[in-house]
Amino acid sequence: MLRIFSRIMVKLGKMNPPDQVRSYQLVKPVRVILISDRYLNQQKGLPRVPVPPLRKTCEGYLSALEPIIEEDEWKRAKQLVEAFMKRGGVGEELQRSLERKACNTDNWTTDLWGKLEYFGNRSPVVINANVPIVCPRLDFRDKQGQIRCAAKLIVALLEFKTTIENETLPAENLGGKPLCMEQYSQLLSTCRIPGLERDSVVFHAKIGNPPKHITVVYNSQFFVVEVYHNDGTPLTVDQLCVQMESICTSTSETNTEPVGILTTLDRDSWSKAYLSMKDQTNKESLSAIERSIFTLCLDRAIPRESDKYGTCDFHLITHGGGSQWNSANRWFDKSLQIIVAEDGSWGLNLIHIVADGTVSMALTDYLVASMKKPEMRQASILPLPMPQKLHFHVTPDIKEIIEQAKRSMDRNIQNFDLSVLVFDHFGKNYLKAHNMSPDAFIQMAIQLAYYRMNKQVCASYEAVSQRMFRRGRVSLLLSTTSVSAAFVKAFDDPQKQNTEKIDLLEKAIKTHKENIKAVIGGHDIVAHIIALRLQAVENKLPMPDIFRDISYKKILNYQFAASQVTSNTGSVGVHQVDENSGYSLCYSVHNSHFIIEMATFNTHKRLNTRHLIQNMKDALLDMRALLEQAPRAT
Repeated sequence: MLRIFSRIMVKLGKMNPPDQVRSYQLVKPVRVILISDRYLNQQKGLPRVPVPPLRKTCEGYLSALEPIIEEDEWKRAKQLVEAFMKRGGVGEELQRSLERKACNTDNWTTDLWGKLEYFGNRSPVVINANVPIVCPRLDFRDKQGQIRCAAKLIVALLEFKTTIENETLPAENLGGKPLCMEQYSQLLSTCRIPGLERDSVVFHAKIGNPPKHITVVYNSQFFVVEVYHNDGTPLTVDQLCVQMESICTSTSETNTEPVGILTTLDRDSWSKAYLSMKDQTNKESLSAIERSIFTLCLDRAIPRESDKYGTCDFHLITHGGGSQWNSANRWFDKSLQIIVAEDGSWGLNLIHIVADGTVSMALTDYLVASMKKPEMRQASILPLPMPQKLHFHVTPDIKEIIEQAKRSMDRNIQNFDLSVLVFDHFGKNYLKAHNMSPDAFIQMAIQLAYYRMNKQVCASYEAVSQRMFRRGRVSLLLSTTSVSAAFVKAFDDPQKQNTEKIDLLEKAIKTHKENIKAVIGGHDIVAHIIALRLQAVENKLPMPDIFRDISYKKILNYQFAASQVTSNTGSVGVHQVDENSGYSLCYSVHNSHFIIEMATFNTHKRLNTRHLIQNMKDALLDMRALLEQAPRAT
């Protein structure tokens, strides 16, 4: 599912300091070929992402503006853009400045998103930034099943870790071109650290004395579990079951303060609390969590809804269900949390700082596949060190902040609106038979559904991977175009013939595919435009009019962000939600069906995921009917 590559969403903020750009963990999946080679061997030969030509970006920017702003606004924007890119003008000055910066870094776009989103965003990471992946439910409903599942997942992750350390993880290749594999080395033993103005991230696997332990959370209490013997061999599944049972039977206290809930706070509040936890006990416990290879969360089962795809699981993996359930049974700053509930629900929650959806999904598919392998039971012979409970000194001030975090988390969950649709009327095979790109077809269906609901065209984004470049992450495709706008406006027009509608659909799909190819190749209009604006800020130049105009705000004010995230194992990603914008969608494409996850904050009274997802279902069916009513010659 989550090829879940991260997609980047833009949030309007103050125009000074720099814009806040929200990056989303989902990104458009790429079909990769695995090759037998040490995966870091290919890193040195990867090209740097280019700075696109100024004129090409400005022309693309104007083209993207045309369908989403009024005619008089577009005419003014055109004048401003032409003035900006004229020979010898401020645009060329900012372009040269950006090109100089790009020469001194491996990837200027990754640096840009890191500055604006990964480290600078001050919203809570829960719902807003982290990458949840929901995996197919497993066949157990009791504590013993939960423990054994958790032990098998630990072993599988340690095996995956070995392939990273030994560089035996198969290298990935797209269209004959190698992909950047750096993100894999950042998945484990990594933690986000809250800061007063900007967060940081520490990669403990890359410094001396890498960690040999994981942290386990049960009943909102934290334990250190050593997962390697003194000779460096990992514990077996049976040995790990002994450790998990020890934790579950010894954790009867209910009066321990749930410090994990602090990681659900907005980053300003959490950083202040973090810096106040200065005594030695707190420092040692925080260090143990931050240094751990990953965090395992043993959850209680939460009340289950009766809908087809179980949105209960989506809520569990995304936020834990609230302070009364499992939201404190987490450390949301850890690079990787494996969550296993007593009822067979399980999944991953990752921080987006370290990896995008493609990489996160590759790990997920590896774990899901590992759970299906037959296991050999091995008796535990060697004596095992007891899991060590971590203790915290909670002052009255911290206790009050914990209560604040509970209220804030529950309020955010109350406002979180999520729906899931399993669309089983047709899938990839049907669209391929009609020479239609499944991804582009779904993108057009989303735009049609939105237009039907609101009678207007809006800015929208799709995340696209740029891993063909060194340190490549994701970039944004401006998915609303003049041709897609013409299609959605014509679809329900009784004056238009079906053949004309199909012609518009084909043109929209062709344009979408061409634009994706351009972004994969390094032409990211959004990143380039924002980076040029930041050059003016950094160089203390007067802000060009192009960035003060209403058109600049409108192109960043997306109303939906939709990305494809397809899993080989039936897992599904949850798209992060920007509380100040519109809908977030994550969809997976399969031979005979699609899975569509949609979320928003229902503080926006005009937004309703159930309504839009039903309209999207209708749009898909109506578009299929169009294809069948007016077949094209082949």
